[in-house]
Amino acid sequence: MELQAGEGRVIAAAGLGRVLVATAVSVERDAVAAAFGALPSGSDGEALGVVGRAHRFRPSGTTAHGGIDVIAAGVGPALAAASTASALTAAALEGTPYDLVVSAGIGGGFPPGASVGSLVVADEIVAADLGAETDDGFASVTELGFGTVRHQPPADLARLVGDALGARTGAVLTVSTVTGTAERAAVLRGRHPTALAEAMEGFGVAEAAAAHGVPVLEVRAISNPVGPRDRAAWRIPDALAALTEGFGKLVPVLESWNRHDQ
Repeated sequence: MELQAGEGRVIAAAGLGRVLVATAVSVERDAVAAAFGALPSGSDGEALGVVGRAHRFRPSGTTAHGGIDVIAAGVGPALAAASTASALTAAALEGTPYDLVVSAGIGGGFPPGASVGSLVVADEIVAADLGAETDDGFASVTELGFGTVRHQPPADLARLVGDALGARTGAVLTVSTVTGTAERAAVLRGRHPTALAEAMEGFGVAEAAAAHGVPVLEVRAISNPVGPRDRAAWRIPDALAALTEGFGKLVPVLESWNRHDQ
C-alpha cells in the first residue's frame, strides 16, 4: 500500500522514506547522528558514515534510497534555507527525493513552559522578526502583504513525535538576532503567546521544504532560558544529550506515520 505525500510524492505506508535532518552546526549534527547507534525496541540498521557534509544512516527494512541524512546547514535562516534547498534539489535531480525534512538542534526555551534540558516539537514554525517596525508597532511580512511568516508541520506527526519524545508542542520562533534581554523576551511572548522556544534556522528550513512540497518538522532541545544573556546558565552538553536521546526514539514514529490520519 502507498500513501500520497506532498504534491504527488509517494512514501510507503510501512517503512521509513528518505528523511533530511538539518541542524545549524556540526556538534548538533553529530548529536543527532549519535542517536542511530542504538535505536529502541530492537531496531537496528546500517551506519553509512559521512557522505559529503551529511551523516547518513539507513534503518533496517528500508530501501537503498530510504534512511536519514543529517547535515550541518549553517547558522541563521538564510544559510539554513540555502543549504536545505540545495540538498533537496540534489536529491530530486538524483531521482531519490526526500519525504520529510526535520529542522533540529538546541535553542532557548521560554520559561516556565520549556525548561533547560527538555525537548520541544513545533506545531508552528514562525519567523518572529520578519517584518517592519511601524508607528503602530511591529507588522509582520504577512500583514504587509509580502508572504508568510509561519509554517505548520503535519499536526498528527507533530503530536506523535511529541508523545514519543516526551516533548511539549508549541510554536518555535525563528529569529535573526538571539534574544538577550528580559524586555525582548516579553515582547516576543506577547506577540506569540504559544511560543515555547527560540532558534535561528527553523523558518529557513521550512521555506525550503515548502518550495519542494515536502512536510517539515522542528525539534529543539533547550539549552538556556530565553532572556538575559547569561552564558554561565547555558547547559549545552545537557541539551545535546537530550537531542541524541530524542532522536533515538524518532525512527519508529516515522516508520508508523500514516498521512491519511490527517
